[in-house]
Amino acid sequence: MNHRRFRPDLLRRALLRRAARGILAASLLGRTAVAAAAPDVVDPAARTRETRLDNGLVVLTLEDHATPVVSFQMWVRAGSRDESRYTGLAHLFEHMMFKGSKNIRPEEHAQLVQARGGQINAYTTRDFTVYHEDVSRETLPLVIELEAERVANLAITQETLDSERQVVLEERRLRVDDQPDGRALEALFALSFVAHPYRWPVIGWPSDVAQATLEACRTFFDHYYVPNNIVLAIVGDFQTDEALAQVKRAFGRLEPVEEIPRNPTQEPEQLGERRAAIEFDLRSPVLAVAWHAPATGHPDAEALDVLSQILSAGRSSRLYRRLVYEAQQALGAEGAYWEMQQAGVFYAFVAVRPGAAIERVEAMLFEEIDRVARESVRADELEKAKRQLEVGLVNGLATSHALANRIGYDFVTLGRIRPLEERLTAIEAVRAEDVRRVAQNYLGADRRSIVRVVPPPGAGKGR
Repeated sequence: MNHRRFRPDLLRRALLRRAARGILAASLLGRTAVAAAAPDVVDPAARTRETRLDNGLVVLTLEDHATPVVSFQMWVRAGSRDESRYTGLAHLFEHMMFKGSKNIRPEEHAQLVQARGGQINAYTTRDFTVYHEDVSRETLPLVIELEAERVANLAITQETLDSERQVVLEERRLRVDDQPDGRALEALFALSFVAHPYRWPVIGWPSDVAQATLEACRTFFDHYYVPNNIVLAIVGDFQTDEALAQVKRAFGRLEPVEEIPRNPTQEPEQLGERRAAIEFDLRSPVLAVAWHAPATGHPDAEALDVLSQILSAGRSSRLYRRLVYEAQQALGAEGAYWEMQQAGVFYAFVAVRPGAAIERVEAMLFEEIDRVARESVRADELEKAKRQLEVGLVNGLATSHALANRIGYDFVTLGRIRPLEERLTAIEAVRAEDVRRVAQNYLGADRRSIVRVVPPPGAGKGR
């Protein structure tokens, strides 16, 4: 959900901090393998304090007075995988949470934050929904009260439901139905997962969004928007004891539930290649491929990340060089290892050049996959990929928002905050043999799903 956002004056000094952290990140590029394993990077997240209220609400606090900004994030353990009868409810509530409560008018929550120079937004994934504000220290008490108010007293009315379902359906039309990439991604997950709820889109199927009942919405909210299913992450320029006292006053009165329902369905092993084709009016066909990969926190995660960097990170990656520069059969190629809480996928997307044969592009893509599974990657490729991943991790220290996102994500998905040095050491430990091993283990033909988005027969004739 994208509410109007602007840069408040209070963020100006953050640029100085970002520059300092940039120097630190750049220094990683020159580290030797020996130095890389040394604890030479200070991890501010190590100072995170965990507090659990009597009603089960978890509060993660991390003071950092380098800039006059506080990031407040409310992580609700309710994603699209928690939906049962109607898909799209988790994302629908992301919208409805801004439509007023018992004591706050529709849109007033965002207006109160923005009027004080703050930024506010929210997003939904397959595993959780996150509401976040970046504000000044003086505004933090107001934010805490506003978030507790909408959890305690959200106005779930037929009028709001009817209004927001139309907003979501229009969002779906713009982002999925009218976009070949959106169509491809939706079909790719539906093809890759035949049983697990990851198979349906976060935004929901149109018929479900259109038919979801008020009763179903209220039931979903009552099940998941409860204190023992919420984690608060507060990072930045504030006093911990004061903030915790405010959280206890605002959130402490909320009643927990005894049981939070979870979908028990597990994905069966894929035993063969799957294919789907979508006809769409476009000039540049889309080729999308996904392989089953492990969930977040798996020991092979770093090796898969390194493999992803080598194959598809930027214009010097293997897929981009082969398909775009050398063969000139594609306009772009990208991919990544996508970690989720209960499963993962390793995917690749290729925008096929108009007039090129998608069959040939697919063959070249799989030749590169087979090559990395058969031959060891070069030492310079391996080191470059590691440095890119390390810099990305250190960049996660650059702002209060990034730190709050990191500690919130780790705690919600893993139950702990991973030390930065643990991640850096794991990346540095990846060898060429590890990259080849994970390519062999996970990127086999029997584990892949392939989606082609192509023009309908006869399209383009006479144009």
